[in-house]
Amino acid sequence: MFDSVKEIVEAANNTGKPISQLIIEEEIKTSGLSREEIWKKMRFNLQTMQNAVKRGESGNGVTSSTGLTGGEAVKVAKYRQTHKTLSGDTMMGAVQAAMATNEVNAALGIICATPTAGSSGTLPGVIASLEKRLNLDEDALVRFLFTAGGFGLVIANHAGIAGATGGCQAEVGSASAMGAAAAVEAAGGTPQQCAEALSIAISNLLGLVCDPIAGLVEVPCVKRNAIGAANALVSADLALAGCVSVIPADECIMALDKVGKSMPAALRETGIGGLAGTPTGQAIKAKIFGKDA
Repeated sequence: MFDSVKEIVEAANNTGKPISQLIIEEEIKTSGLSREEIWKKMRFNLQTMQNAVKRGESGNGVTSSTGLTGGEAVKVAKYRQTHKTLSGDTMMGAVQAAMATNEVNAALGIICATPTAGSSGTLPGVIASLEKRLNLDEDALVRFLFTAGGFGLVIANHAGIAGATGGCQAEVGSASAMGAAAAVEAAGGTPQQCAEALSIAISNLLGLVCDPIAGLVEVPCVKRNAIGAANALVSADLALAGCVSVIPADECIMALDKVGKSMPAALRETGIGGLAGTPTGQAIKAKIFGKDA
């Protein structure tokens, strides 16, 4: 597999192949599976994402057992139907799908952890938006996931994707960067523009802490995925417009790793600092787990 974003971009430029195709070929090589087999697996991932979105935004939505999260994706859907949204309908469609997915996750439903359960809404949010905006068919959406996965692997190998080790910048930040890069290819951008989008997305969320209330993947996780999806779309648009990141993609990933390692434990998924450490956050924890927890 590719060891850096630079390698991915160079390979795409040298071969004239889309990044998604390069990742498919590498997966065939490393897994020993046929193209049909790995395509089927990724198609299943796509369908799992789409099913989670549908469940979270249908009827009254879903609610977690704690009651902390649920039903807000449906609120967004109703808002879009009855109001002129400030962010635009495409953006809020992405937000709706992202929140729906994470509400399903919080309610212990089935989601596709890409790259983690806590950041599982970001890519489905981008996918839902692009499917309608660019009129993408299923094959194009599967390719989107291969592209996102290729960049995600580089991030995971060089910076990590767990909130416990790198904060939410490593979870939602990584998912947002993966989505931004894949969105550029889906929109017809160049391999270098994919790298620029990834860099911008990482830069925008660099330093984001992981501070789940009561240690549960609910608050602020659901709405952070909304921001992750929005950031991915904005970063992709900037790259497609010709804007560039001053810091190269691989150095942005390096920074992501260093910032994550420098974060205190209280801000790395322990449910101690940040929003979790506020009086309200602590009161919620005591109500759920007892005062001695």
